[in-house]
Amino acid sequence: MRGAGCTYNDILDRKLDAGVERTRNRPLPSGRVTIGAATAFLLAQALVGLAVLLCFNLFSIWLGIASLGIVAIYPLLKRVTSWPQAALGLAFSWGALIGWSATFASLALAPILLYASAFAWTIGYDTIYALQDARDDAIVGIRSTARLFGPRVKLWVGVFYAASAALALAAIEAVGGGAIALIGWLAFCSHLAWQASQVEGAHAATALKLFRSNRDAGLILFAGIALQGWLG
Repeated sequence: MRGAGCTYNDILDRKLDAGVERTRNRPLPSGRVTIGAATAFLLAQALVGLAVLLCFNLFSIWLGIASLGIVAIYPLLKRVTSWPQAALGLAFSWGALIGWSATFASLALAPILLYASAFAWTIGYDTIYALQDARDDAIVGIRSTARLFGPRVKLWVGVFYAASAALALAAIEAVGGGAIALIGWLAFCSHLAWQASQVEGAHAATALKLFRSNRDAGLILFAGIALQGWLG
């Protein structure tokens, strides 16, 4: 479904992408893929996602369906607000809720805290991602937190990363904590702190490198929590 969301976003943003140097050669704005083919691909992805969702309990099915509204409006927000990263965080973090509900057919404090942590984390790392295109975005009218924060981008990325770390710790403690999970959390915090220290004045290549490094940050946090669960 994340892939389907990206396809949907690219369909709606194809004209904006054509005006940004980094994205003008993507399949849709460059004309290498037609709208019809992209739509067919989107439907195929959505059907696979639906097939997976229907394997879950009824609570999780309705919870998964509820995410579609956020996914639908996200691509439109960059045209009207400087906070599209917040909508992305609401959509991309949904797995924290689904993962819990698929097991327990309900929600609790821990997954809600984890969802909030991922929400703040997404705003931080997608702000870094948006730094690549800030100049072109201003020309074509795309709004973002990178443009909003401007010279204070390092401060605000740090604020959102700190919020993410605090909420992740609260989520871990809500399920009993544990030394291994806390070690993973500390390593996660160190990674986010390193990222924030590199943001100020970052060129496009550096911004992309920092953004991609969040794969490692997420794996570190996951590894600590998973090992705690398996060994604790």
